[in-house]
Amino acid sequence: MLFRRARRIFATQPTRGPLAKIVSWNLLRLTGASLEDVVRLARREQPQLLLMQEATQRIDDLPARIGGCYWRVLLPGRIHGLAMWSPVPLPPPIVIALPAGAMFERVCQLIDLGTFSVANVHLSHGQLLNRRQLRTIAHSLPPRAAVLGDFNLVGPALLPGFRDVGPREPTHVAGDMFPLRIDRCLVRGLICTGAEALSRQSSDHRPIVVRLGAAPNSLKSGNLTASSLGRGRPDGLFWPGERQTYAGADQHAAREAVAQAAMHRQRASRPRGRERP
Repeated sequence: MLFRRARRIFATQPTRGPLAKIVSWNLLRLTGASLEDVVRLARREQPQLLLMQEATQRIDDLPARIGGCYWRVLLPGRIHGLAMWSPVPLPPPIVIALPAGAMFERVCQLIDLGTFSVANVHLSHGQLLNRRQLRTIAHSLPPRAAVLGDFNLVGPALLPGFRDVGPREPTHVAGDMFPLRIDRCLVRGLICTGAEALSRQSSDHRPIVVRLGAAPNSLKSGNLTASSLGRGRPDGLFWPGERQTYAGADQHAAREAVAQAAMHRQRASRPRGRERP
């Protein structure tokens, strides 16, 4: 089934700072989009930020082809993971562990764009679990933030404080039969001036494009800081050290994030003594 390129236009509103064009695409591991497909998409759309899910090692040559800043982290125990590319230098993404399902563990990339931050996600299929994962991500983000990627979510996200501003067209066909809108964009403290779903290409997901800017009446913070991330909370926060300034795949970051999450959960479950007044 093929879909035409669809565009969702919003009323023009003032923003604080420039707009950022962001593209998100699930590449479908080894059988979907190739490096050449990603290069063509980046050159054609020219985004300020390109988010990828199910990105494999073959995508690691992207900066050698088109330059820019590139980071990838594997999902624990998988051959694919989350990746981001930008034509300008950005700080290394922060990796956090998400609530795990019965089969797979998930992580999330948090990317600081300066005026606001972006979470790159590939959530679980369980409809209760993926909403729990969204709440974990929301608690780790500053007031001005967006969550983009493959949500694997059916129905409303039910995430307090966030609005769904992504395209309203189906972005994936399950089993080549059932069209679903599972590639989404949620925002808090931001304005979206346009959203579109691109034509289906070599993956079973359609790329989505949004144009985001900070709302003029939103809170000041858009940066990922230790205070906004809530260091020490029992939800799997992982603050990368010096060795996490990696280029290409680094499964160590994902494994350490999961280990940190388990440690914090264990500490949180211990009975606490009576606190002093």
